[in-house]
Amino acid sequence: MYRIRLYWVLQIFGWGSFALVNIVFASLSQGVSAVQLWAFIALAAFYLVSTHGLRHVVKAYEWFKLGILRLLIQTLLALLALAVVNVLAQILINLAFGTLNPNEDFRALVITVNLFVSFLYYAFWFLLYFLFHFLDNYNNSLKYEAKINEIRLNHLKSQLNPHFIFNALNSVRALVDEDPEKAKNAITRISNMLRFSLVMDKKQVIDFADELSTVKDYLALESIRFEERLEVVYLIEEEAFNYKIPPMMLQTIVENAIKHGISNLVKGGLIEIKCREGLQDELYIQVKNSGFLNTNSKNSSKSEGGHGLVNTKQRLKLLYGDKASFRIFNSGNQYVITEIKIPKQRVTLE
Repeated sequence: MYRIRLYWVLQIFGWGSFALVNIVFASLSQGVSAVQLWAFIALAAFYLVSTHGLRHVVKAYEWFKLGILRLLIQTLLALLALAVVNVLAQILINLAFGTLNPNEDFRALVITVNLFVSFLYYAFWFLLYFLFHFLDNYNNSLKYEAKINEIRLNHLKSQLNPHFIFNALNSVRALVDEDPEKAKNAITRISNMLRFSLVMDKKQVIDFADELSTVKDYLALESIRFEERLEVVYLIEEEAFNYKIPPMMLQTIVENAIKHGISNLVKGGLIEIKCREGLQDELYIQVKNSGFLNTNSKNSSKSEGGHGLVNTKQRLKLLYGDKASFRIFNSGNQYVITEIKIPKQRVTLE
């Protein structure tokens, strides 16, 4: 909302200043009539509308994701087309306000100069818009790097948390004599999880299959600890594997479901992971767990799972803006559902 408001303030101020400067210079040289005044204002309004139209095209067709050569060619062609349309608009505005001088305004030299000046105005506007986009994107990149570093450290601490390691190793020790093969498998899963945390590096998104594999390792270990108290159900559509998601996002949600849901229930409960593709190329991830979300808690962040879910919301915002969504809610009195929507597109921070 702030960016949109800033954009319109700059647009109105910029083209309003353009009209004012033209009016001042015209009044100093030959005086300006009321009709000429409105003609200058109409021209500034046309510049505002046409540049906003160019911005819409740039955003709709994601020009800033193109290669530099293609972006340069498309930009030059677009600016030239706008300059031609602008010259025609100037003629129509002068005609509408009765200030058109055919003998002067239709001269080849005058048309060429107007075309060149219009092209310069549009080029200057596009350069400013490009710089604004670049600086804004760079600022978001810095925010993302800071956040992903914090999340990585928090996650590593949670993975290396003595309590977690203690539970996992105790489960493995109990299996060594009883079921050696199962114990080896558990050790492999612990190794996979720790390796995933260490080699994740600074990736913004990873294949859904890789994230799901780590989640399965985690739940397999927890199944050893909870035994029959934990029921795990996977409802994964094949289309989900065509998506990329932020690393450790699904695992954070599942860990939250175990910690704040299953662990608090004497009889344990259900963890259901459901992933499906939406109608507009978006991935819906739902994690349903037994339990109840206390929405009346004084500490709302704690009632919703603490810093892990707060970080998840912030990462979605940084990566996808308003195209992603997050919500957590009760489903009756027995289950809590955490739902994330992720668009199928490249992230804007690269």
